[in-house]
Amino acid sequence: MEEIRVKAPATVANVVCGFDCLGFALNEPFDEMLVRKIDEPGVRIKHRDTFGLPEEPERNVAGLAALAILDAARADFGVEIEITKHIKPGSGIGSSSASACGAVVAINHLLGERFSKLELVGFAMEGEAFASGARHADNLAPCLFGGFTLVRTTDPLDIVELSFPKLWATVIHPQIEIRTSEARALLPQEVPLRAAIVQWANVGALVAGLAKADLGLIGRSLEDAIVEPVRKPLIPNFDEVKAACLDAGALGGGISGSGPSLFMLSASMETAVSVEKAMCTAFQKTGILFSTYVSEIAREGIRVAASRE
Repeated sequence: MEEIRVKAPATVANVVCGFDCLGFALNEPFDEMLVRKIDEPGVRIKHRDTFGLPEEPERNVAGLAALAILDAARADFGVEIEITKHIKPGSGIGSSSASACGAVVAINHLLGERFSKLELVGFAMEGEAFASGARHADNLAPCLFGGFTLVRTTDPLDIVELSFPKLWATVIHPQIEIRTSEARALLPQEVPLRAAIVQWANVGALVAGLAKADLGLIGRSLEDAIVEPVRKPLIPNFDEVKAACLDAGALGGGISGSGPSLFMLSASMETAVSVEKAMCTAFQKTGILFSTYVSEIAREGIRVAASRE
């Protein structure tokens, strides 16, 4: 195989109470990537979009992830990566993770599937660390595995694929930028024991609710005692939007990753669409441009779209 195309999905990380450990994959939006072998060693990046991201591999998340897997494989070839991003950088729905994961999945195919998905997460973390300033995998894991995932630890990597019922996510992306590294700088270095206990209980209850398809328990567990209180002031009309979505029938939700996107989970497509309307009405008061997405939670991660021998 000399060339391969992949589609790398957007993801929601943290899932309210699961900071740096929980995430899920969306069907849409997704990045498209074409990766082909080249004779000379190393990585070449070409962006087919208008976001102006750097094309030097050492300054590009896809490039860094690609260099990591090629080095580990001691590959006798280099790669050229053409990226068409549909997930806006800084949107809070896993833009950098999609780039990093798409690169390593495609190269792994060119290598004859030499590495496991868990190993691919490790390579992709090299790119994610550059983008956010931290080695976390809560976006990477669902992007690669699909569905809901729990990252028990990153050293060593231990990723758990979670059972879950049919759920739909409604996402609103305000056209403002919140850099992951800046949002992480707001987080407290220490938290009160009472808040930690609440958070542990919610994470455990959310995982149980997903496994049991207990929609009520899922909704009650989507509460954040630590991160949301310090980050929500970055997002205009946060409380109003969230309240409107709950009134429209959403199970619950909150900030997607580090923001500025917000997500809400619903038990049906019809409810998710109603939630979208409520989101739009509540956020329009800010005067800030925004886009919205309604997507079923994707049970598949990165998809191989086409290949050529």
